Amino acid sequence: QAGNFNLAFILTVAKVRHRSLPGRSEMDNFIKRYPLWSLIFILLAIAFLYLVLAPWPPELVATWGRKQIFLNALLGGITLGALYFLVAAGFTLIFGLMRVVNLAHGSLFLIGGYLGYEVATASGSWLLAFPIVFIVVGLIGLLMQFFIFSKMEGEELRQTLVSIGLSIVFADLMLWWWGGQSYSILAPQFLQGPMELPLVSNVNDSTGAVTWLRYPSVRVWILVAAIVIGIAMWLVLNRTALGMLIRAGVDDREMLAASGVRIHLVFLAVFGFGAGLAGIAGIIGATFQSLSPGEDTRFLLASLVVVIVGGMGSIVGAALGALIIGVAEQMGFVYAPTYSIVLTFLIMAAVLAFRPQGLLGTRR
Repeated sequence: QAGNFNLAFILTVAKVRHRSLPGRSEMDNFIKRYPLWSLIFILLAIAFLYLVLAPWPPELVATWGRKQIFLNALLGGITLGALYFLVAAGFTLIFGLMRVVNLAHGSLFLIGGYLGYEVATASGSWLLAFPIVFIVVGLIGLLMQFFIFSKMEGEELRQTLVSIGLSIVFADLMLWWWGGQSYSILAPQFLQGPMELPLVSNVNDSTGAVTWLRYPSVRVWILVAAIVIGIAMWLVLNRTALGMLIRAGVDDREMLAASGVRIHLVFLAVFGFGAGLAGIAGIIGATFQSLSPGEDTRFLLASLVVVIVGGMGSIVGAALGALIIGVAEQMGFVYAPTYSIVLTFLIMAAVLAFRPQGLLGTRR
């Protein structure tokens, strides 16, 4: 029996390992197939680095405004993308890998934000809210998967309708308990105030003195934390036995189950982790800005757009999609406020038209 299990597991994992992942070979193939587009992307990257690193001449300032406005919008988009990534990473695990349509994912984000506010207010500790909220919201996710979604595997329409009903119930319960006012969590003292970044904000024409960009410390460290979490998730999914087990179960659940692996327990843990991650994102969202009724729908839509743009089931794709959507949203607010709302959906429509599986997704 152990030999049969090992053989089935090796065969399934081998199947997973042969799935094409974005890497150097794909990049080389893209350059060979699309040399013109490759040249355009390289020129755009050079222009972007110039805008970020070099002092702006008066002509550029007259056209785009001060460089500080551009840098603040850019960093605001990147940090907003980090928040979108934390929400969408859990969503891409649940929806992209497990094929569970959980449209109550935004509700888990809002529940996490409200619970984080209560814990931080009661204890006076912003950091203490993170493990408590992760455990509580993760348990809510475990209960949802065990009692609801596990009973309707492969039935996407039922999952969609049931999860919409759950989101309505959650929204009404949160409105009843916390009311319609806004809540925000104050960052701890050591993260308050700005920090100086190695980016030139302005150069004095007469004295030549350089002014470096100052940006809120809490946003910078949250960005760093999101990067660390993203790298850790990628390593677990692609470089550990647990990650190979998850991907093997996605590709051929029946074979793995027949081999004696309790794949439903693995998927239960994945669902709980994704839900807990959404709860942590709720705390960060309440620190970035305020939380109020309706934020669950906003971040659910953002997660859907990020996963569609980046590619279902891809952590790197979720990071790329979140970065694109976050920067596009903030740049739209600054430079094209009239069209900023539709800009992200135009990006999604363009990706669906030219690469339906997402930028880093694979065809199934």
